[in-house]
Amino acid sequence: MGINMKKMMIQQVMTAPGEISFCEVPVPEAGEGQILIKIHMIGICGSDIHVYHGEHPFTSYPVTQGHEVSGEIAALGAGVEGFTVGQKVTIEPQVFCGHCHPCTHGKYNLCEELKVMGFQTTGTASHYFAVDASKVTPIPENMSYEEGAMIEPLAVAVHAVRRAGDISGQNIAVIGAGPIGNLVAQAAKGMGAAKVMISDVSDYRLNLAKDCGADFIVNTMEKEFGGAMVEAFGPDKADVIYDCAGNNITINQAIRGARKGSTIILVAVFAGMASADLAVLNDHELDLNTTMMYRHEDYVKAIELVNDGKIALKPLMSRVFPFDQYKQAYEYIDNNRETSMKILIDVQN
Repeated sequence: MGINMKKMMIQQVMTAPGEISFCEVPVPEAGEGQILIKIHMIGICGSDIHVYHGEHPFTSYPVTQGHEVSGEIAALGAGVEGFTVGQKVTIEPQVFCGHCHPCTHGKYNLCEELKVMGFQTTGTASHYFAVDASKVTPIPENMSYEEGAMIEPLAVAVHAVRRAGDISGQNIAVIGAGPIGNLVAQAAKGMGAAKVMISDVSDYRLNLAKDCGADFIVNTMEKEFGGAMVEAFGPDKADVIYDCAGNNITINQAIRGARKGSTIILVAVFAGMASADLAVLNDHELDLNTTMMYRHEDYVKAIELVNDGKIALKPLMSRVFPFDQYKQAYEYIDNNRETSMKILIDVQN
């Protein structure tokens, strides 16, 4: 069944850096194999902020944003089974070809032609959004729409943690206490890490990470990173270091501070060309690995961790803005960079 095409809705459009408008467009129909979702909540992430400032290298304008999202099913297209109207859901925003080598080997997050809703294809920032059923994941009825919109960034963290394999019983260090760093630290604890240390230069973000379960917090403006790991974990330091800040200072903190033969996972995206101490990386036989987005199993695990009470999302929710104040939300982030963790947009408000 579909929604009458004559019914209209409001859609957000970023027409140029810093310029947001709203247009009236027809409500889409749920085509064959698709689900029509009434969008409730959208999260703003660092990549969205790059688009707002004209600093995203792979996004052109105009673009409708929205990839961290939750909503409820409004209609089911022909052939869709296993879902019900009114069910709470989130969306996996990757658009992949299904034919390239990564896609045919279970790594569609690395698709050679990967596009992401809200960046290279139309995002979910509208009252309704039609999407292939394969990209829709149910969330528990007792999960709030705010939490549902944060499953996407949590899935990023879950995938990052898994890139080191089974971290059960291991000591973990996380560099960067922003939203992703905080969630990586929480996910590591939730997935069995023995102890977790997190570092940053913001006491606000460090204290928030402590409140969310980090065992040790370190301000690297006051204490050297490698020495802090010795204090936290003893001479063997961390088994895995996750760089969630992504700059020349932090990657070199990780390389120079790591225990010989241990692992570094680069989670953050570098803004420019890196300058890293590869001589030490080589001499200490460090494994430098990377992580890219997530796959469906990471969404499932993220939802499970939240449902089991192992992840605290509410402390990261800084503020919710109504849909027509999308631009004000970005202005708020710009004016409150340190204390803004996750800003959410209430699409139906």
